[in-house]
This record gives sequence, structure tokens and C-alpha cells, in this order.
Amino acid sequence: MDDVWVSWSGGKDAAAALVAAQASGLRVTGLLDTETGAGAGTAGIPIHGVPHELVAAQADALGLPLHTVLLPAPCSNEEYTAHVRTALAAAIGVSRLVGGDIALADVRAFREAVLEGTGIAGHFPLWGRDTGALAREMIDSGRRAVVVAVDPARMPGELVGHPFDAAFLAALPAGVDPCGENGEFHTFVTGGPGFVHDVPVAVTGTVERDGHLQAVLERG
Repeated sequence: MDDVWVSWSGGKDAAAALVAAQASGLRVTGLLDTETGAGAGTAGIPIHGVPHELVAAQADALGLPLHTVLLPAPCSNEEYTAHVRTALAAAIGVSRLVGGDIALADVRAFREAVLEGTGIAGHFPLWGRDTGALAREMIDSGRRAVVVAVDPARMPGELVGHPFDAAFLAALPAGVDPCGENGEFHTFVTGGPGFVHDVPVAVTGTVERDGHLQAVLERG
């Protein structure tokens, strides 16, 4: 059985990829997330706006170690690559890094380029899936998530903070990918397959940051 880490954004695609990797016989031994911020109490997932403490709570609910890479802001691709490769040097015995990418070939190619020379291969169990079918499968499996960021140029701002559910999918404007694969929206998983217990959150407001409208989350 291969040991793998999961590239963890805290969102539904990463969670689905984790479950798919485990179902295929891979042994997930850690989560790797990238955050910006000065450190404990201020770091968080870029674009999503999710604070570190909530990502750490997810890892605890999954029973997996969280390996956080702190990135400078702004961060060039070269800086990103260097920081991630340094973190992966500590991944002794890990053969693959699982990603939740589905369809964007350029993003997958970048992730694979980051891994070059590390001895760790990229693994993309959701790759090529129909995103409409995949979104419905996530919901039907009992996956629970909240929409934490939307691109207001492509989606109504009032969908921030909405549960990722059938009603949300029905409210999406024409042309918006049901999984947000083109960056239209991002989610934070609060429970479902793989979680020993839920990570309840409350949306206490919204803020405009990084070109997105983000939900302000607190532990529920």
C-alpha cells in the first residue's frame, strides 16, 4: 500500500479526492496545505479566506496530520515551488501527492512541474470526471460544505455562505461550472465521508479580498 499526502484546500474537491484515493487502496498519511499570513492566528487559505484554525480543525476531524506551507504575499510561481518542495522534503516514504483537480490542464501541468525532482508523483483521482455528475455525487454522499468565496463577476454575491447543496446548484447562473472548476466559487467542507465529527462554522459577514467576495467564518 502506497503512502500519500493530499494537497488540501479545505474544499469539497480535495475532500472527494482524499476519499477516492483511500478507496483505491492508497494510504493517506497527511494533508499539505498552503497559506499566506504572518503565522498562527493570521494565516489562512488564499482566495478562500479560511483561517488556519478551521483548516486545522478539519485535519483533526479527519484524523490526519496537517503540514502547512506558509507563503509570502504576493507569491511568485518560483517562490511557491521552492516552498512546497522544501515541505515535501520532509514527506519520508510518501510516493504521491493527491490533488482534487478535475479539468484544467494548465493547472495540473503546473502542479506536476512543482513535483519534478522531489521523488513524489502527482495523483489526480477526479481527473476527467463530469463536473455536474461529480457535484451531485458529492451531495448525495452526505458531503457537507459551505460556499466561502465567489467571483462576483460571474456569480451572485448572495450565494456566499450558502450550503453546497442541490438548491445551490440550481441557483448557479448559466455557464458556471457545478464544481467551480474555473474558479467561480470555493467551498469549506464541514463534514461527511472521512470525517469523524463535523466542523461546524457560522458565517458572520462577508469581505472583498483577492478579487472575490469571501465569507467570514467562525467556529459554530
